[in-house]
Amino acid sequence: MTQTPLRRVLALCAMLCVCLVGGAAVLGAGTAQPKSPPPLSLDDLAALDALIEEDEIIDDAVAEFDAGAVTDVALLAAVLGFALFSFKKRSESLKVVSWLLSIGYLGFYKASLVSVVDIFGALRASLPAFQDGQAYYLLIAFTLASTVLWGRLYCGRICAFGALTQLMDRIIPSRFRIDPPRWLDKRLVYLKYVMLGTAVLYFLASGDTLVYRYIEPFWMFTRNGNAIMWTLLTVLLLATVFVRNLYCRYLCSVGAGLGLLSNLTVFKIKRWGECSTCKLCEKTCEWGAIEGPKILVSECVRCDDCERLSADEDTCPHWLIQKFVRRRTATP
Repeated sequence: MTQTPLRRVLALCAMLCVCLVGGAAVLGAGTAQPKSPPPLSLDDLAALDALIEEDEIIDDAVAEFDAGAVTDVALLAAVLGFALFSFKKRSESLKVVSWLLSIGYLGFYKASLVSVVDIFGALRASLPAFQDGQAYYLLIAFTLASTVLWGRLYCGRICAFGALTQLMDRIIPSRFRIDPPRWLDKRLVYLKYVMLGTAVLYFLASGDTLVYRYIEPFWMFTRNGNAIMWTLLTVLLLATVFVRNLYCRYLCSVGAGLGLLSNLTVFKIKRWGECSTCKLCEKTCEWGAIEGPKILVSECVRCDDCERLSADEDTCPHWLIQKFVRRRTATP
C-alpha cells in the first residue's frame, strides 16, 4: 500500500517534465531567428546597376530640360515684353524693332507662331503637356490676354509672318501698291472667316491637321515644304508686293479667330467728336479698320498709326479746333 503514493508522485513529476519540455519547444519556435536572404546573383547585380544608371540619365535629362525651358521662356518673355513696350510708347521705330525681333526669334529661330493647329488642338482637348511647353503656353496666354485687353496686338507686332509682310510694305516703293476699292475690301475681309470655318469643319470631319500647310504660310520659317507649298508661298508673297498685308487682312484663319475674340476688347482706341466728319485717320489706316467715327475692332491690329495721329496736336482737327477756340476766347 505504501507504493501507491510514491507512484502517484512519480507520475506527477513526469507530467511536469513533459509540460516544461513542450513549453520550451514552443518558446524556442516563437523566437526563432528569420532566415537570411540568399545572396544576389551576378544577373541581379547587373540589373540593379542598369536601374541606377537609368535614374542618373533621367536626372541629367531633367536638369538639361529645365535649363532649356527657362531660357526659352525668358527669351520669349523678352520679345513679348518689348512688343508691349513699343505699343505703349507708340513709337514707329520701336515697332520696327519689335517686328525684327519677331521675325528673327519667333520666326526663323523658333518657328513659333499661333496657328490654326492650336485651334484644332483646343477643339480636341489635345494640347502639349505643360511641363513640355511652358513657352508655348506663355505665347498662347499672352495672345489671348492681349487680344481681350487691346485687340489684335499679336497680329500687329508679334506674329512673325505679319511682321514680315508689314516690313515688306515699308521697303517696297508705294508705286507698286494696288489698293482694292472700299466696296471690295469690305467683302474680302470675310474670306478669312470662311477659311477658318472650312478648316475647322474639315478637321472635325477628317481629323487631319496637316491641312494647315496649305492654308497657312507659317511653315516657311521651318524651311521645310514640298513643291506645292513653296509655289503657293511664292504666289502669296508676290501678291503681297502689290496688295499690302494681303494674307493678314483677307486669308488668315488665326486672324479671324482673334478678330472674333477682339469684340471683347476692354481698352479701345479713343475717338473724338470730330471723327464723325474728319476722314484723316480713315485714309491713314492701312488695314481698312476705320469707318468714320467707328473702329472695326475685328480688323484693327493696333498698329497705332491713327493713335499717333490723333495725339498730334498740330495735325488732328480735334486739337486744332480747340486751339482756335482758345485763341478766339482769349482775344478781347
